[in-house]
Amino acid sequence: MITLTKIDNSLVTVNADEIEIVETFHDTTVSLKSGKKLIVQESADDIIAKVIFYRQLCFSNYFNEPDIKSTDSL
Repeated sequence: MITLTKIDNSLVTVNADEIEIVETFHDTTVSLKSGKKLIVQESADDIIAKVIFYRQLCFSNYFNEPDIKSTDSL
């Protein structure tokens, strides 16, 4: 989940996996798979960075798991 700032300065938390398109004209519009559109203050680059950071957090424990094939357990 990532938190974005709507035009009226209210915060909205969005499921990063539901983002389909991010368009930037005068404002940034986030289109979700549901068809809903959000106009936010963040730039497309900021949204991409937030999604990358979120995904890194999701997988950080996966890649830091101890090696279960360790010879210590033999």
